[in-house]
Amino acid sequence: MSAEREIAVDYLARVEGEGAMYLRLKDDEVLDLQFKIFEPPRFFEAFLRGRRFQEAPDITARICGICPVAYQTSACNAMEHAADVILPAELLDLRRILYCGEWIESHGLHVYFLHAPDFLGYESGIAMAGDHPDRVKAGLRLKKLGNHIMTVLGGREIHPINVKVGGFYRTPATEELQALVPELEWALQAAIDTASWVAGFPFPEFERDYEYVAVRHPDRYGVEDGRIISNRGIDIAPEQWREVFEESHVAWSNALHAHVKERGSYHVGPMARYSLNFEQLTPLAQKAALDSGLGPTCSNPFRSIVVRAVEIVFAIEEILSIIDRYRRPAAPAVPVVADGRIGHGVSEAPRGILYHRYEIDDAGLISDAQIVPPTSQNQLSIEDDLRHFVPPHAHLEDKDLQWQLEQAIRNYDPCISCATHFLDLTVERET
Repeated sequence: MSAEREIAVDYLARVEGEGAMYLRLKDDEVLDLQFKIFEPPRFFEAFLRGRRFQEAPDITARICGICPVAYQTSACNAMEHAADVILPAELLDLRRILYCGEWIESHGLHVYFLHAPDFLGYESGIAMAGDHPDRVKAGLRLKKLGNHIMTVLGGREIHPINVKVGGFYRTPATEELQALVPELEWALQAAIDTASWVAGFPFPEFERDYEYVAVRHPDRYGVEDGRIISNRGIDIAPEQWREVFEESHVAWSNALHAHVKERGSYHVGPMARYSLNFEQLTPLAQKAALDSGLGPTCSNPFRSIVVRAVEIVFAIEEILSIIDRYRRPAAPAVPVVADGRIGHGVSEAPRGILYHRYEIDDAGLISDAQIVPPTSQNQLSIEDDLRHFVPPHAHLEDKDLQWQLEQAIRNYDPCISCATHFLDLTVERET
């Protein structure tokens, strides 16, 4: 005797974008599982063709309202790579402050409003605020600080306008950065408290043996540039990305799946950065991690919320350190001529590696562009997680199983599109 059961969830808040998941079970055996992404074509790579290479940071920033700095930075890195230009240390420091501001804003949003409600049994951050008002207020204040840092460095908090290939249009005066210090000092303790708070959440016992891939810099925690490494032997420059990774299309997703050639899925994002670069975290961030029960590596995706909290500590401590030594650069930017070149750039968006590649013709116009965001790189890893997570939880009622699977997907903070809702879950059971 067999029976089929179907669950359809039309909308789920707390993840950016629209998608679906299809699951077919027979007892505790997964017969079919597909993590579907409905994100429509956005045509940004096509928009870039025929535009001046200097326009790439402003155009690509519009891809995401949550992490526009990541798109701007990877685009700038690619153009500067094409021109064999290395920015002065002072400009790199400012780029790092801006990027850390985005990490604070994005991680704060995820920790407090997108993911914490899962662990505490609330439908939303608003519902959670009734019982945890001080926590929610702290989360809002942290996010506001991240947005303010992006405004000071980038000209505005959404789609910054002060970033350019070669640096900035304007650099802040010393007193402008010093004015951030009192709120940063409050935020540092608030972030440490956040890590301690989320460390006490009820985490499922679920360990995975990932191939972690992240940016590695010889001198500092990988954020805005570096080489690409993994825990299984990858160690390449950004221009070698296509030698190791490739994208493919699957019938059930409008977004391409990225994978390691001849090997399969890999994992990018906070857990990968943390596990590959723990020793480069700032001292207070390392202490916050260890005090929160993390070791030098983390392989439970449900604990990624703790890692994100630790990275907030890192970002704040890093900004304070840079402000302490800051001297306004003599010039806000250096000249960049990338005509007739090919450029590759990577940086660590809050959700993981963001890869850009541009071909530039002799007139300085972009003739081809490739942009590989973190969520497309994590799609296969998400599906692998679900395939391993479902069997021991298949006995749950559909409603409870649905909640657990949604939470497993939210571990990745997937940025599917700019829409508000995301998951349409269908479960078919055979017995």
